[in-house]
Amino acid sequence: MEMLSIDIVGLTGACSYALDCIEAELVNIKNKHGKRVAYISVCMAEYWAIQGEALQDLAMCALLHDNALTQYISEELKKDSVIDLKKDLSEEKTNLHCIYGEKNITKLPFKTDVSNVILYHHEHADGTGPFQKKWNEIPLFARIIHLADTIDIIGNNMGSGNNSWNFICQYLLKNRDGLFDSECVNAFFHAFTHSESFICLSDNSFEMKLWEIIPRQKQVFDWKTCKNVADFFAKIVDYKSSFTSRHSIGVAEKAAAFAEYIGYDSTQVQKMYLAGALHDIGKMAIDNDILEKPDKLTDEEFSKMKNHAGYTYLILSNINDFEDIRDWAAFHHEKLNGKGYPFGKTAAELNEPERIMACIDIYQALTESRPYKQGFSHEKTCDILDDMADKGFIDAGIAQKIRVCFQNTTI
Repeated sequence: MEMLSIDIVGLTGACSYALDCIEAELVNIKNKHGKRVAYISVCMAEYWAIQGEALQDLAMCALLHDNALTQYISEELKKDSVIDLKKDLSEEKTNLHCIYGEKNITKLPFKTDVSNVILYHHEHADGTGPFQKKWNEIPLFARIIHLADTIDIIGNNMGSGNNSWNFICQYLLKNRDGLFDSECVNAFFHAFTHSESFICLSDNSFEMKLWEIIPRQKQVFDWKTCKNVADFFAKIVDYKSSFTSRHSIGVAEKAAAFAEYIGYDSTQVQKMYLAGALHDIGKMAIDNDILEKPDKLTDEEFSKMKNHAGYTYLILSNINDFEDIRDWAAFHHEKLNGKGYPFGKTAAELNEPERIMACIDIYQALTESRPYKQGFSHEKTCDILDDMADKGFIDAGIAQKIRVCFQNTTI
């Protein structure tokens, strides 16, 4: 298998935006929370002269500190109201999303030891946090992220300006050696000396500064690592809705298997897997009230639902040299007759990998069981694909090859 070159920091940043959409839906934290936490964290890191691979790992942990939110909500809080959800997220069950999140990031290619960073990122210096660990038992990165996360939430609630800055200063001094250890408080004031240095967080100029501190360089990974990365992001997406428990993984596996079946080289096969895993990342920006509505969607709701592929395009556009994977992922609802969405692409504008992804997405959706339906058989699904091809929606040749490719498969 050939190696694949990926902008892993950019991919992590893109995923942090998708996670922010979940937090915005639940607890009213405005977008770019993950990136702001990363920026505060890497600025604080200068106090300890943290550099290079360790600094990149700190940024990635900060960007993904709430990576288990969708899983936590799906598994623990399905029946709770949003009001209870807010309370649970902030008080009672914080340790569960930390436990899930810690386990999830073991799949990612960190260069240094980040053990227990996600697990303990809600711990208090005085040992009153979810796991009752005191500051000297908590990894430095977890302590940094805890302070950065708390400060950003306060700043988000209060808005920018001197009042917010003065409150943050007083809050940190009041909670020194309680919520936060003295070293981290000192590091924050070392990084942010006055309100103007902190105000960039509200005008979004911080993001450019973040990528200056953490260079977005492509890194080369083997297939196992690439697959782990893809599965990590697919899992986050699929937990967003109980209707789609394995949809993204299924599309990834089938897209790769089909690409290999028709003779694509190993690099193309890996890219198809990544595109399949990420094709629905835009659904993170769509309310679950729409994603999980058992009845027919209204025109307005369907219009919002159609935006998910556009969000996929937008999110994946923030990754360097990812254009082909982005397009294969985002064009999965386009039709050859130009009546697909969100871009209305025509047959002349859709290449083979994009056509494949559209067919595989339909095949996977029809064959998988969901709470409101049993999955269709391979034969019935292929008949539906053929009918769609006859209507000019999808590529007939690809539909025919899918019938042969998956006739005896267990993927």
